[in-house]
Amino acid sequence: MSHHDSDATTISAALELLTAHGFDDLARPLEMLLNAAMRLERSAYLGAGPFERSDDRRGYANGFKPKTVASRLGELNLSIPKTRDVRDGVEPFYPKALERGERSEQALRLALAEMYVQGVSTRKVKAITEELCGMSISSSQVSRLAAELDDELDAWRQRPLGAVRYLVLDATYVKVRHAGSVMDCAILVAAGVREDGKRAVLGVSVSLSEAEVHWRGFLESLLERGMHGVELVTTDDHKGLRAALRAVLPSVMWQRCQVHLQRNAAAHVPKVEMRGPVASRLRSIFNAPSRVHAEQLLREAAAEYAETAPKLAAWIEENVREGLNVFGLPEHHRRRLRSSNMLERLNREIKRRTRVASLFPNEASALRLVTAVLAEVSEEWETGRVYLSMDAT
Repeated sequence: MSHHDSDATTISAALELLTAHGFDDLARPLEMLLNAAMRLERSAYLGAGPFERSDDRRGYANGFKPKTVASRLGELNLSIPKTRDVRDGVEPFYPKALERGERSEQALRLALAEMYVQGVSTRKVKAITEELCGMSISSSQVSRLAAELDDELDAWRQRPLGAVRYLVLDATYVKVRHAGSVMDCAILVAAGVREDGKRAVLGVSVSLSEAEVHWRGFLESLLERGMHGVELVTTDDHKGLRAALRAVLPSVMWQRCQVHLQRNAAAHVPKVEMRGPVASRLRSIFNAPSRVHAEQLLREAAAEYAETAPKLAAWIEENVREGLNVFGLPEHHRRRLRSSNMLERLNREIKRRTRVASLFPNEASALRLVTAVLAEVSEEWETGRVYLSMDAT
């Protein structure tokens, strides 16, 4: 029997259950239909069905993971389709029928609930909250649920760390209500590549400031949890972050994110028509086969712009070398450590999930949701494929 026939049989069986039991037992047919839909979605994602040959195939089916999902129709016993050997650059498969991550979904519900019980929400938020939670919300219920989830997430944030070869740091912002005003709240995120070549989210911290004191405390907390062996840290050129790195990790080589350098250069280009050529020139420096070659290209660029764009020439001399320290790494590690792009997906995921709440009632609520999102991504990284081969270094 082909997988198409099997799914058709499943759908027929679900319809028979509906016919026989009506509204008395909707959980079983829903369970069957969701499982069939997820199998079809996996085949579409892979570009091929089970045992089907295709040049467009993006990976392979890899069995199922059992998952029990609570719903207002009762418990649903689902079989989540898994994949393996998915092409680089392709987002991991997860069925659209399910919201990824129970913890992040619970944290999002709590953020909305807190907005309601603290009187800063609208009737629409109340309706959304009751729809998500399946019940009316009270302050005591919110407090109890928040405390339970906070214990779990705090344990994840405080978990011991071991050897981390490469460290990547970045910050993003969410809106938080504080003392009656709406303020930008900085979310500091640390990710790294461990000795086994896999990525992990190492930590997260939330504060109303991205100042040096916040970064310094965050970095010190990573060391207190046992992080050691860092050979290179990649960040942008935020002054508070740089000062904190000099204080806490003074002997670690610093790589200034090349993507941020490219963006920064645009502010020093005197004419719009020069932006393309300047960007191309910087790319050639960053893509040079060796640091010696990169330094030579840098000197040539600065000399060429000395008369036509003296401020740009000075900026290149003073800043671009900070983006060349990655040449001290094994060649097959450079591309992935020369920028903070590793954290771009994390920041996109944070923005996607926090956009629903739009405004957090307090810092604790923001930290709860962001931690839940990052913990789920980190678990995916740590149980997934190796990010960098550490064999030939």
